[in-house]
Amino acid sequence: MKSMQKGNYQLWILVLPALIYIAVFAYGPMYGIQLAFRDFDFSKGFTGGDWAGFKYFEQYFNSPMFWPTLRNTFVIAFFSILLGFPMPILLALVINSIKNNKYKRILQTTVYMPYFISTVVMVALLQILLSPSTGVLDLFLKTFHLVPADVNLLGNPSAFVPVYVLSGIWQVCGWNSIIFIAALSTVETQLYDAAKIDGANRWQIVWNVEIPAIMPTIIILLILNMGSMLSVGFEKTFLMQNSLNKPVSEVISTYVFNVGVKSNQYSFGSAVGLFNTVVNFMFLMLANSVAQKSSNISLM
Repeated sequence: MKSMQKGNYQLWILVLPALIYIAVFAYGPMYGIQLAFRDFDFSKGFTGGDWAGFKYFEQYFNSPMFWPTLRNTFVIAFFSILLGFPMPILLALVINSIKNNKYKRILQTTVYMPYFISTVVMVALLQILLSPSTGVLDLFLKTFHLVPADVNLLGNPSAFVPVYVLSGIWQVCGWNSIIFIAALSTVETQLYDAAKIDGANRWQIVWNVEIPAIMPTIIILLILNMGSMLSVGFEKTFLMQNSLNKPVSEVISTYVFNVGVKSNQYSFGSAVGLFNTVVNFMFLMLANSVAQKSSNISLM
């Protein structure tokens, strides 16, 4: 209000569409949470049905699919963050070290392009490239004995997580590096000059100048990533899922769809989805607390 009184109402007008978007599409759907606590009845409308308390939560916790879906979600999310989070940082450091602007733009354009491939096309490409009979990438990996000759990368349960994580890194690594490149652009040139005068080599400049400069950005993005720990992408997982790899590809989001939507168990699906959200929130708060205590950097 003080900002508006000072004549900054233009800023509020600029941010108004974003606030309306968040209110309608982020907070509005939260009303559906109440379905997780009632026996939803189609004939009585969106708020119809008797209250059931934590009945559907207990049903999920006691179901044989609780641990498999939780384990699969954690494994995919863990390796996605462990391998996927540092790669954009490394790529940004490499791009930042290239002095020739022509080669720099070519590399940036090349690594950004996969991000604009839709998930459906991405999975279709994987099916073509990794086909056991005609896949070019599958043939390359087997020719150089990088994978066993008799393995089906699209159907083998042990190959699902590596294929999912590595293809995800290839698709979004370039795009996610943009924010780190922007952070690196703010490093003062005097720091580079001082490091070179002190005799620092390239590795020492990266470790003592560039990494500390972008550390706040790294921590903030890591906290945000931890907040979506269990939100493994539904589309890609669902499209890559088949009867052979289902024991390791059935994650919480696909389980919610298969049981909650396809089987018309909306209350059960809402309860599982709410459990997923609560766990994500706990991870977010834990990561934020650890970051605040260790580096005095946090989201709140």
